Amino acid sequence: MQINLSNSLPRGAAATAKIPSINGRPDYQLADALTKVSPQAQAKAKATATDFEGMFLNQMFAQMTNGLKGDGPFGDTQGTGVWRSMLTEQYSKSFAKAGGVGISHEVYRTLILHQASQAQQANRSN
Repeated sequence: MQINLSNSLPRGAAATAKIPSINGRPDYQLADALTKVSPQAQAKAKATATDFEGMFLNQMFAQMTNGLKGDGPFGDTQGTGVWRSMLTEQYSKSFAKAGGVGISHEVYRTLILHQASQAQQANRSN
């Protein structure tokens, strides 16, 4: 499932607000939740989701390169493991910032929906 956070307008509606889409369809649930969450919290959720995807990708890249020996980017020396781990960490951060594999979009959506739900419950209790 891929979420497109670039905004798109719903079909046939004279909407003034832009609606995020998920799998090419308007995501009204996320649009409603975004109105209940502050821009600062949205930015923090986006950064957290991107960091989470980066950590996930780092674990995957580490497993992919775990058994490599010989003529690689760093040869087969004592420090190869350290340098290779640094390389995979930078690769994973770069991949996540460039859009990753879609995990950060789902994590972001979940965080925003949860925060909106918490805000709504707090307003009811007041």
